[in-house]
Amino acid sequence: MKPVFVLVHSPSVGPSTWRPVADRLTAAGYQARVPSLLNVGEGAPPYWPRAVDAVRGDVGRLPGDVPLVLVGHSSAGLFLPAIRAGLAHRVIGSVFVDAALPARNGSTQVASPELLDFLRPKAVDGRLPRWTDWWDEADVAPMFPNEATRRNVVAEQPRLPLAYYEQGVPVPNGWADHPCSYLLFSAPYEELAAEAHDRGWHVAHMPGDHLHQIITYIRSLIPRARRGTSWNSPPDLSTQSSPVVFSEQYSGMYHQHVGLGDGVGVTVWLGVGVGVNVGVTTGVED
Repeated sequence: MKPVFVLVHSPSVGPSTWRPVADRLTAAGYQARVPSLLNVGEGAPPYWPRAVDAVRGDVGRLPGDVPLVLVGHSSAGLFLPAIRAGLAHRVIGSVFVDAALPARNGSTQVASPELLDFLRPKAVDGRLPRWTDWWDEADVAPMFPNEATRRNVVAEQPRLPLAYYEQGVPVPNGWADHPCSYLLFSAPYEELAAEAHDRGWHVAHMPGDHLHQIITYIRSLIPRARRGTSWNSPPDLSTQSSPVVFSEQYSGMYHQHVGLGDGVGVTVWLGVGVGVNVGVTTGVED
């Protein structure tokens, strides 16, 4: 059975940051869900249960036997353990994309003391400006491929309460007992990618800005490892019991495969002169 990919956006932005990937996955015959976390900052704390509720409400429409792959971008990474614990569906893998890492146990603060010192002067009546308004134009502009995309992303951003960033998110015991992988885009997340590697995860690097999944040309490529394809097939992931990574050159394209076990993996492609193509491979039969 094909997995459903649950693309979880950072509450600091909105679902449009995952929509291009979701559309390509859907066009390729996969189901992709993009739950909206835009209301996470509404009401009184704690805020993290609303993220769990939003994802559970979205995937609750799926049949109960469908396996899920959770894919979290940026601060959404902090919520993946709690989200997984709150779902009735089986989660067969988690992918952290230029994302914050949950603690190994206990709880994780959403923001570091240094970030809070940066944010507190920006708050007005307890609310922060939109995320893209935190930074200089020279830092924001390169994250978007065009003005239309920028307008869409900026328009849906919430003004989160400062208290959202002051919260801790509980980490269920043993949350990393399933295959986890990390996809690094930008330099500020290099230390987190290194920590993911130290945890025994496999890490792939696709250089870019933090919103790299929207600035690039995105395409899904769905080879079936058991059936073969017109290009060099990746390893038969259905035989893997733990995450694997491979990379090779093929027809002028560099790609890295982040395997999740259970025959599922995410492949990141770099086409020379074309852009980044984010795809999915699976060894699971229909």
